[in-house]
Amino acid sequence: MVEYLIFLAISTASFALFALGLNLQWGFTGLINFGHIAFMTLGAYTTVLLSLKGVPLLISALAGAMVAALLGLIIGFATLRLREDYLAIVTIGTGELIRLVVNNQELPVGNSWVSGAFGVQSYPIPFSTQPSLFFRLVMIGLLTLLAVVTLFTLWRWIRTAQRFRAADSSQRLSSKQELASRLGVGIVLAVLAVAIYISGVIGLYNYNPKAGLMLVLLLILALVFWRLEILVRSPWGRILKAIREDEEIPKALGKNVFWYKLQSLMLGGAIAGIAGAFFAWQLGAIYPDNFQPQLTFDTWIMVILGGSGNNIGTILGAVVFFAYDAITREVLPRIVPLDEARLGAFRIMVIGFILMVLMIWRPQGILGKKEELTLGK
Repeated sequence: MVEYLIFLAISTASFALFALGLNLQWGFTGLINFGHIAFMTLGAYTTVLLSLKGVPLLISALAGAMVAALLGLIIGFATLRLREDYLAIVTIGTGELIRLVVNNQELPVGNSWVSGAFGVQSYPIPFSTQPSLFFRLVMIGLLTLLAVVTLFTLWRWIRTAQRFRAADSSQRLSSKQELASRLGVGIVLAVLAVAIYISGVIGLYNYNPKAGLMLVLLLILALVFWRLEILVRSPWGRILKAIREDEEIPKALGKNVFWYKLQSLMLGGAIAGIAGAFFAWQLGAIYPDNFQPQLTFDTWIMVILGGSGNNIGTILGAVVFFAYDAITREVLPRIVPLDEARLGAFRIMVIGFILMVLMIWRPQGILGKKEELTLGK
């Protein structure tokens, strides 16, 4: 059970990180990116190939993020001066192009060249060897600190809605709904944080390398989330939102809209590249088929579920998506008498139905704001 919870935590956190990059591009800037998997692919392959050459893992991951950001720069220069639909077409084509190139190209694995179709295996991952007891206790301390900060942040986030409700009597109903949403989401995330903390402590003390990877990933996710929250509330973030709503307005104010779009595309790509490194470390061996376009659209589901333009909503969307995936994998086979192939199709059909209901009932997502809705633009 502990190992399974650690596995789910790593999967959820890596795709939450991946989705935060997409949310920056689309939720805050309005850039339609249907090939987000391209950034993850470059980040993953750059990281593992450099690590096989003896480059330290941290530098390898940063290099992967830089290569992914460079891809965003290239795509941006080619498409951002055109209409939005051109960006969508180019990105989905780029994602498939990179996957097919990797599949058919020979890769420098160690001291030899190997066909990309055979994948890359036996590359180093963080904390793969058992550390000393002192270092394990330090890691448990870091995990404890992270859990405390997470619970405090959730409490403060709920308190913000309470203060808003008390101050704004003219919008009592909407503020009451906001408080109820935040309270429910806060409780769910707090329970999950406690469960992950307990599993992490057990996994770190008895040492499971995946627990070490989970700790590093959660720290990176917390750091990226914190910096993004500061950025989107800064003047830079307000310009991105203005571009999303109507880019002619910031243009009229003398802002270089193209440059801001390019920055958003590059930063979102770099975040996805870091997520690619953790995705590769979790798998232990990567193949081109691990980076199918379906992963991009799964990430879109996460952003839409949680609410575009909301970083906490994006993380919540990843939690809901993987909770649904885990529950249906374990429970549905016992309820629905279908073979494996049909069961997979049924699961996709159900989540499609859930999305349809959500779009009717709450098109802005669970935590999204209706006044900031970008769907249909």
